[in-house]
Amino acid sequence: MKREWKWNASWCVALASLLGLAALAAAWTEAPFRYADQTHGSARLSHMNGIPVMQIGGTPEEIGEQAARLAVLAAPKLATYPRELVNHFGGGGTWPVLLALSKQFLNNFPPDYRRELDALIAHCPGLDPDLIIAGNTLFDIKKYIACTSLMVERSRSATGRVLLGRNLDFPTLGYLQHYSLVTVVRPTGKRAFAAIGFPGMVGVLSGMNDAGLALVVHEVYASRDGASVLDFKGMPYALCFRKVLEECATVAEARALLEKLPRTTHLNLAIADPETAGVLEITAKNVIFRPAEEGFACCTNHFLSRELTLPQHHNIYLTVDRLEAVAARRQLDKLGVADLAGALHAANLGVHTLQTMVFEPETRTLWLAIGSTPSSALPLKRLDLAELLRPSETRPAASQPAGRRCVFFRPPFSPPERGGRPAPRAPPLPRSPGLPGCPAADARPVPASRHGGQVAPIRRA
Repeated sequence: MKREWKWNASWCVALASLLGLAALAAAWTEAPFRYADQTHGSARLSHMNGIPVMQIGGTPEEIGEQAARLAVLAAPKLATYPRELVNHFGGGGTWPVLLALSKQFLNNFPPDYRRELDALIAHCPGLDPDLIIAGNTLFDIKKYIACTSLMVERSRSATGRVLLGRNLDFPTLGYLQHYSLVTVVRPTGKRAFAAIGFPGMVGVLSGMNDAGLALVVHEVYASRDGASVLDFKGMPYALCFRKVLEECATVAEARALLEKLPRTTHLNLAIADPETAGVLEITAKNVIFRPAEEGFACCTNHFLSRELTLPQHHNIYLTVDRLEAVAARRQLDKLGVADLAGALHAANLGVHTLQTMVFEPETRTLWLAIGSTPSSALPLKRLDLAELLRPSETRPAASQPAGRRCVFFRPPFSPPERGGRPAPRAPPLPRSPGLPGCPAADARPVPASRHGGQVAPIRRA
């Protein structure tokens, strides 16, 4: 009897082990998240050229409800991302404090955006409202974004039109890259715009409007103007940039509006319209426009203008190295979409590079690579935003806008296809020993003169 019991127990242990291994294997082989094509009233989410595109519009309450029904409820895991990100960087114990600080910014939301956020939360009864709020305000408080952009004006463009390219570099925690989403918003009484981001975001990190004004944000860690790195009287920066897309048509108008808005922190905003490209260097005190030089401009995560740059740049998230990688392209006489894609691939941060895009403002065209990392190694897929930003009653009801072929651009040295330079291995995102979750500076300060050729001489103390 004892022998039989031992034999049965051994088989139970073996069976449990096999089941555990099977479950683990299933978890590893689980298909990546994919948005479902669906509609909610006049709003819809569909795939165009393989890219998930959500089209919403109307009043703030209607936009919030549509976003919740089509995307936020379909991706509940994404709601946990802000807290998991803080935990990942060792700041789990600071979460209650960070959440309380994040919620303070609700008082600074413009009324329309607050109504939209409230409607979104109201239509997501199974999700924690605090997590949705943190997803819209935490990143003004904690800086995690490390991005790269370059722009060419007509004189340097192989297409004869202004181009703006960008990598979004962000900790994915192994899953964020699967949730990228293009959201086309047609708010009542305002300009229509397209944002490349994630469900649940009221603001904009990357986008273009119906006038062809395109912008992308980069966080910056230090400034020489003495501005506070965080001003709690400011409007969350993603909301500022959405407001720009809803109200402005040109770079000049965007600068004028941002000078009037209360701002929270240090940022580089790469920006372009059909005629002009450059970088708006932003602090709570100043908005400085750094125009393209000889038709070329680029930026990463430090300031280069005479007014805001520092004598030395700490190489946070390889900000200096990435700037040099894209600035090297200024030697080319003309740059096209594929050239910008190649430059962005040279500056990628491996598993942290989850969105790569190029805007052509004049034609309202977006080329986008999303889905796996580094996204810069993927072919760029074309979306005709001119079609998508037209009023819905004048657009053809088709999954791909009429009259456009599916067009792809692949980086010139994408590893599988041409055997060129492989994507660099992702560097670890550094941590600050003093403040969990805050990136530390590289040990070596880099002289400000090492800038990739895009800043006037700097007076040193």
